[in-house]
Amino acid sequence: GCARDWDGLTCWPRATFGEVVKIPCPRFFEEFTSTHGFLQRNCTQEEHWSEPFPPYTIACGFDEGSSKGPEDQKSYYSAFWRVYTAGYAASVTSLITALIVFAAFRKFHCTRNYIHMHLFVSFILRAVAVFTKDAVLFADETMDHCLMSTVACKAAVAFFQFSILANFFWLLIEGIYLQTLLLLTFISNTKFVWWFIFTGWGAPTAVMFAWVLTRIHQQNTGCWDDDENGVVLWIIKGPILLTVLINFIIFINVIRILVHKLKSQEGGGSHSSHFVRLAKSTLLLIPLFGVHYIVFAFFPESTGLEARLYIELGLGSFQGFVVALLYCFSNAEVQTELKKQLCKWQHQEYLTFTHKHGTLSRETSPVNYVTQLSLLDKISPKRRTSVFQDGVTTV
Repeated sequence: GCARDWDGLTCWPRATFGEVVKIPCPRFFEEFTSTHGFLQRNCTQEEHWSEPFPPYTIACGFDEGSSKGPEDQKSYYSAFWRVYTAGYAASVTSLITALIVFAAFRKFHCTRNYIHMHLFVSFILRAVAVFTKDAVLFADETMDHCLMSTVACKAAVAFFQFSILANFFWLLIEGIYLQTLLLLTFISNTKFVWWFIFTGWGAPTAVMFAWVLTRIHQQNTGCWDDDENGVVLWIIKGPILLTVLINFIIFINVIRILVHKLKSQEGGGSHSSHFVRLAKSTLLLIPLFGVHYIVFAFFPESTGLEARLYIELGLGSFQGFVVALLYCFSNAEVQTELKKQLCKWQHQEYLTFTHKHGTLSRETSPVNYVTQLSLLDKISPKRRTSVFQDGVTTV
């Protein structure tokens, strides 16, 4: 019969001689047409596929003269690719810089910043996973997506899913830590930090292990980047949705606690300002990085695709940059410490320059020669006599 075939728009399954294969139009046509048509192809006796009938233009309700054709869609997606590539590059650069700042200064070595650093790493992994997935799956435009089912592409997709899971779990850890600080004034930081690390990385690893096993035994198709269904779909979507819902509850509860603390006498002073500074950053992140997921979670992937692109690719790629800005670069403590270090470097540089310049000027100054000669006259009686005698002879 006829082998599986990729015609550049959709994948046609294997068929026996004389069989007529019928498939729905590619999903991306739904973005610019309301027609939900079907395509057919015959498997001829010569072991060749016939041309699709009716043609894509008719079956999928697409007008060749329309200004919003596949080429325009390709250009549209290419523009998004440039945007999110630039966004993830900016995020990685800022996050690595923030990690260096927190690691370089001992003053920032505390539980709060350790949790921030793990969140930074999760965002870096997410950006690296996106770049890896693009390089493996979409670098070659001539690639046959029907036959592509390699270990490398499956590993790239699995790594991508793991990075997203870790990202949401570490955002949940940020929310839990903030609420812990507000509820328990005196806590042992070391007692909780290892539990946070174990949960932040262990839970995504366990979920990914279950997802990989399920894909292998139930839906081992393509590069695991196709549409999932049933249990396979909710193995990853379920935990992410759960973290977002818990974070949203924490969001409401933290606001309630903060309002209560600020109204009471116990909430005054520098202790309260410390909570408020940390709360501002975390409370901004929780709705910014999770609420939209609840909106789209219960709808099919094709629903609101354009809005998903703007939120998840356009704005989502800059999330790491926003995190670094909130937790590091806009932090008053970090700014003060960096200014101190900068002043220290400038002072040391000035002292080094002054010392070198002073030494050099003493060695080369004509005044210095005169001083040395006058000192020599004072300590050398022979020279004084010789000079006196020379003076009398001259007279």
